[in-house]
Amino acid sequence: MAEPATALVWFKRDLRLRDHAPLVEAARFERALALVLIEPAWLDSPECHPRHVAYLLACLAPLREALAARGLPLLVRVGEAVPVLEALRRTQGLSHLLSHEETGPGWSYTRDKAVAAWCRTQGVAWLEWPQTGVVRRLRSRSGWAAQWARRMQAPPLPRPAGWAGVPGLLPEPLPTLGDLGLSGQVPALPPAGEAAAWAGLGSFLQGRAAGYRRALSSPLSAETGCSRLSEHLAFGTVSMRCVFQATERARQATPDAALARDLTSFGARLRWHCHFMQKLEDEPAVEWRNFSRAHDGLRPADAGCEAPWRQELFEAWCEGRTGYPMVDACMRQLRATGWLNFRMRAMLVSFAAYHLWLHWRAPGLFLARQFLDFEPGIHWSQMQMQSGTTGINTLRIYSPAKQAAEHDPEGRYRRRWLSEWGTPAYPAPVVEEATVLAHAKTVLYGLRQQAPARAEAQAIQARHGSRRSGLPPSGRRRGRAPVPSPSQMTFW
Repeated sequence: MAEPATALVWFKRDLRLRDHAPLVEAARFERALALVLIEPAWLDSPECHPRHVAYLLACLAPLREALAARGLPLLVRVGEAVPVLEALRRTQGLSHLLSHEETGPGWSYTRDKAVAAWCRTQGVAWLEWPQTGVVRRLRSRSGWAAQWARRMQAPPLPRPAGWAGVPGLLPEPLPTLGDLGLSGQVPALPPAGEAAAWAGLGSFLQGRAAGYRRALSSPLSAETGCSRLSEHLAFGTVSMRCVFQATERARQATPDAALARDLTSFGARLRWHCHFMQKLEDEPAVEWRNFSRAHDGLRPADAGCEAPWRQELFEAWCEGRTGYPMVDACMRQLRATGWLNFRMRAMLVSFAAYHLWLHWRAPGLFLARQFLDFEPGIHWSQMQMQSGTTGINTLRIYSPAKQAAEHDPEGRYRRRWLSEWGTPAYPAPVVEEATVLAHAKTVLYGLRQQAPARAEAQAIQARHGSRRSGLPPSGRRRGRAPVPSPSQMTFW
């Protein structure tokens, strides 16, 4: 008698039951089980922080309970993917591996290639499904927005009623941070798990979304005025499609025109979420090298730059002691909570890139460890965009003083996070703003006017630029590369 077909659902960043294609497929099998891997390659990666691992573990307890109630055992294993999968194949007779596609950092890309090779060697069928708007093996950005819309508008997949779980697999205690060799203090975490994701989505759509467009820029109002779903999307406790469709239902149902505009703005940001992830999917190397190779060697620590790395400036930025109060307050909040609103994130990167003239890679790794919602595709695309190395985006240099005047006019936010602000203990500015920004503008504006940089920008625009409308992509005339001008170097 042939062995029964046995499916293994490999949870990665999709820790939910609802709208989960691998779980739906697993319900068709004679036997099934599920797996979460805590991989040493992740724990040892420069992007990982104990806060990420703690949040993962907080998601796993309710997930395991919900799966067990429907007959599916969830195993949590610490180890590299191929050895763990091979051990399960030998003991459980796996025939199929079911998972979502992942657009992750370099270590996960390398791991997936190793798993694919192992599956071919062992005769295990690996089936993968997309879970966002990212399109694997995309040939052209033309039509991408329409593909995104079709995915988001397709009916979400229901939770299966149950599975024929592999018998005899008893739940084991979840590992602790200490078990994993992780030390250090982890700040308080927001609610984790699928139920928490839906509760957060509900509170946003049923009330907090009012005034969203106005609230999202200030670190004071954004704390509650933003959706606060970013860590749930990063860990997959709710699907992008479910968030999009719930937002659309709320937008269509409300008689409040202002609220409808707020929800429209939020829905557009869901598309931008996937737009930036698509860049890393299409060109994984942007995790560690410039989009525009014409920008190589500009800053210390970049290939070909002979200027020395300014470690003291980097450390002052990381520790929130640059002498620029709005920058320091934002960094202190981020380190303490793992979250910061988008405009203030952009200001932190802009300050590192233009004021301190730091290459984006080291600041990017530091920020990746701080952001609980670290999403590699968005993160590395934004690090380069806000640092001016994409070759195609407007160079936005954020003024800390202007941001403070507009978004913290009474100083409440700065006083909250900088107890020493206004006292002799607060440091003097580490750089003189007018001098360093004059240098940044001269170098970058001059580079972007050079013919090789303009030619390369045209190719980058063709590969990565937005195509939402039928109009020419932003910054371009038809058939020509983007031509920078002083107005494209805005000082926000």
